[in-house]
Amino acid sequence: MSTCSFRSPRITEHPTDITVPKSEPATLNCKAEGKPQPVIRWFKDGQVVRTSPGDPKSQRVLLPTGSLFFLRVVHGRKEDDAGVYWCQASNQVGVVRSNNATLEIAGECERGKAWQVEGSEGG
Repeated sequence: MSTCSFRSPRITEHPTDITVPKSEPATLNCKAEGKPQPVIRWFKDGQVVRTSPGDPKSQRVLLPTGSLFFLRVVHGRKEDDAGVYWCQASNQVGVVRSNNATLEIAGECERGKAWQVEGSEGG
């Protein structure tokens, strides 16, 4: 029996930090390779992210590429998409975790704080 046909998962595209306006769509990218093809799972703040169709009420969809697509980001008391996300790729040979990516909801920091743009003056 040859083990040449098996390869541990490797993340080929890590998710990156994004800021998204409330109720707008968003995508966190994650791609992995390995033999057999790894299964991608997403985590938010240490908890498994529920996606549709497994969770019909979810606004999150796991794309065939492994990316996590938000139909519309949610920011409320019951549910909040803002947080730290990472993906995990696994197959029979191993498991690998991506870098962390922070999803922020635009406008969240505006309350009580004035925006300051550094370096906006000419010179």
